[in-house]
Amino acid sequence: MKSTRQKPGKGKQIFRIVLLVGTFISLWFVPWILVKAWILPLPDSVQEQVDQTLSYGFDGVIVYVDEAGKPPAFYTAGYHNKEELIPAKPNALFKIASISKLYVAVAITKLANNQLISLDKSLVDYFPQLEGRIENADKITLRMMVQHRSGIPNFTDQPEYWKNQPNTNIDVLQYALDLPANFEPNKDYGYSNTNYLLLSRIIEQVTGDSRQDYFETEILIPLGLKNTFGSIDDVNLDDVMSGYYVGIEKDFKSENNGMMLATAEDVGLFLRALNDGTLLNDKEMEIYRSIYEFNHGGLAPGYQCIAEYHKDIDAVVVQFMNTTDFEGYQWNLLEITHTRVVKILRKLKE
Repeated sequence: MKSTRQKPGKGKQIFRIVLLVGTFISLWFVPWILVKAWILPLPDSVQEQVDQTLSYGFDGVIVYVDEAGKPPAFYTAGYHNKEELIPAKPNALFKIASISKLYVAVAITKLANNQLISLDKSLVDYFPQLEGRIENADKITLRMMVQHRSGIPNFTDQPEYWKNQPNTNIDVLQYALDLPANFEPNKDYGYSNTNYLLLSRIIEQVTGDSRQDYFETEILIPLGLKNTFGSIDDVNLDDVMSGYYVGIEKDFKSENNGMMLATAEDVGLFLRALNDGTLLNDKEMEIYRSIYEFNHGGLAPGYQCIAEYHKDIDAVVVQFMNTTDFEGYQWNLLEITHTRVVKILRKLKE
């Protein structure tokens, strides 16, 4: 019997050729290392995947996996310190960069629930001196700041910030002052570290203690987390995983930028408690759900990390990688390898 399927018309054939050519052109501009990372056959184990990441130019990798009903698992590859040929350590301290925003959001949630702050008060209610220095400061609420909907410029986007690294004796807020807003309050989304710098200062203003002291009282001690610290000043430098930047002969671990440090396990335990309701009571959880996310990544010179809870397999996966680059390919590779680790965990559950 003759097929009734029609042959594609000339227009469709031309469209398919154009589409194919366009695909090849697109692939030409995608770094092949990213393509390779995606298309390689999925390994049978997480350790094999972690080992594989070294071929992408990473100096050291730590992966922590907490699957419900199983003991936590640790996987490492590469170096804790490549100059001294010290192998990667599963319990190393790591600069967690913007993962710390989850801790800030939890602290803001608890203060709001205890009516020590109001999410709907404006920035000038807490810092009157910023009126006229930050555009729309009288209209920007704490809620908008938590959600990155304030329009406040990101201080780490300013060239002067990087020229003056590590900014030890400089108030980095100055790099966000007297600039035009990125957008009107609550009219758009724009990730800005300035939001969380200001939120951290509000925590300190309201509690009368340092941000880290409040984290200790409300988060770390209740969860039994003993390996989470406020800055590099609070730790033994030998316990910190070295951080490297492609093309720069320097170990970034000693750079003091006030960044939180933690082990992968401590981050994983925190993330599990945040997602399963252990950390927040019902009212707090309702507030938190309305203002922020439950997973996060972090990026700083020499350090990048992802911490995610995957509900479908009831697993927390934390990944630390101690190499970064200007182009951002290393970050893409972090995301790709993290996705592949999760795929392996799903496959092993089948």
